[in-house]
Amino acid sequence: MQKPAFSSILIGLLLVAGLVLPALAYETPESIVAAGKVYVSNTTYDPAVFFTGDTGTVTYTVSNGNTDLGVVVNHATLSEPNQKFRILDGTHQNSAQIGPGKSQTFTFTVIAEGSEGFYYPTFSLGFRDANSLFSKQMVQIDNTPLLLTVIDKPDAFTKDKKKMIYLQVANPRKNSVKNAYLEMTGDGASFTPTQVFIGEVAAGAKIPVNFSVAPGQETTLHLTLHYDNGDNPHSVTMDLPIIFGPDKKAASPIMSNVQVENLGGVWHVTGDVNNGGLETANTVLVTSLSPAVPEDPYKVYVVGALKPDDFGSFEITFSAENTETVPIRLSYKDADGNVYETVQDVKISATSINVPAGAGGGLPIVPMAAGLVIVVLFIGGWVYYLKRYKK
Repeated sequence: MQKPAFSSILIGLLLVAGLVLPALAYETPESIVAAGKVYVSNTTYDPAVFFTGDTGTVTYTVSNGNTDLGVVVNHATLSEPNQKFRILDGTHQNSAQIGPGKSQTFTFTVIAEGSEGFYYPTFSLGFRDANSLFSKQMVQIDNTPLLLTVIDKPDAFTKDKKKMIYLQVANPRKNSVKNAYLEMTGDGASFTPTQVFIGEVAAGAKIPVNFSVAPGQETTLHLTLHYDNGDNPHSVTMDLPIIFGPDKKAASPIMSNVQVENLGGVWHVTGDVNNGGLETANTVLVTSLSPAVPEDPYKVYVVGALKPDDFGSFEITFSAENTETVPIRLSYKDADGNVYETVQDVKISATSINVPAGAGGGLPIVPMAAGLVIVVLFIGGWVYYLKRYKK
């Protein structure tokens, strides 16, 4: 058997080396050590917490911890074994070089298709001169919505009277939401303002939201709180019935202890105003109505603001002819500026005391009569004393 020529063996070995050496030329101990200093320095989900069905992004920041060597990376991918986070876009096939101390970002578009829970998508990044880098970062799907709560509202409403409604927007989620605003609608109702812009609501935050409504009829208010989780719109709704009736918390000023006297043709009425309600009565005014004619010095009397259980005095003057009663109007405003009024008839003929004109008020008839009786008794007693003891 003829032995192969040495030259043939040498040529064969060179051919094999030509095939193997290029594949091994890049993967050296030095390149493997350099790749070991490349790491995922940051992962950002937007939104930070997803609703089921939300679309968002995940961005990985890859940093090169080498101070003197650059690395070449390629084929960045993202996967989730159960397909609960499906990748819509963003696979990076091209190579990129990350210089010493530098960073490179890789962004993927995803859609959350799973139920509530925690998921761990896997990010992988290939190296030209070493094995691949892998990273798993947790992401959550939470379908908890924002909360819209009534803090205070009237027990009942009055037609065309403006009333305040006090709400609270709370965010029980672990991430902030943005572009929040409240929209109000209702048949026959007008709102101030027509919408309430809230803006960003941080995780765990509670924000007061107030508006006023003037209902033209009994209706139902439809409140819709709009907000964005990332770039995904969401909303919560609430219905509030508007029913007309007496407000149990409203201010309730009442006139009492009314006294009437006639001062030379001008009637002078005094009394007290008591607030028996649970809210403050603002700008309390008292005046007389037709057929009376308000006269100076007290055409209208300003009692002012009366807190609950508070009272104030008033006095008004007016002239009136050919009547036995005069209507007295008591008006006030609530906290929303709505004006309310009550009218009470006051008798002036039977309860009046006539005083001559120009007498400056003079002495009332009753005190004068009492003084006359005292004088008569004194004189009678003196006469009796003289007859009995001076004989």
